[in-house]
Amino acid sequence: MAEIRDLGALLQRAGYALPVADSVRLTASYATPLHLMQELRFMGEGNALHARRRSTSAKALFARASEIYVENFGSEEGRVPATFELIVLTGWAPDESQQQPLRPGSASRRLADALGTEESKLKD
Repeated sequence: MAEIRDLGALLQRAGYALPVADSVRLTASYATPLHLMQELRFMGEGNALHARRRSTSAKALFARASEIYVENFGSEEGRVPATFELIVLTGWAPDESQQQPLRPGSASRRLADALGTEESKLKD
C-alpha cells in the first residue's frame, strides 16, 4: 500500500490538476475470522506472492489462526472486527478556465480570524 500523499503526487505526475486524495476508515464486524477471510477473498485480497505455497493448507492451521485472532482481536459480543481504509483519488484534466492557486502570503484575511481561534506559533 502507498501513503495517501504519494497517491496524490501520482495524480499530479499523471497530469491531473487540483488533485485531491481522501481517506475514510470503516470498521466492520464478522461472526468469525473465517467470515472475515471469505470477505477479503471476495475483495480480491488473496495472496499475490509469486513464490507462495501452492498446496492447500491444513484445516487445523485455519482453526488455530481463527482461535488466535479471536483471542487478540475479538469483541465482547463475540464478533471479529476489521478496519478497512478506503482511499478516493480525484483529479481534473487541466483547463484554462480552472482556478489557479494563489501566491503564498497573498491572503487578505487570516485563517485564525475566520475560524475564531488563537493562532499558535510552531515549535522549532
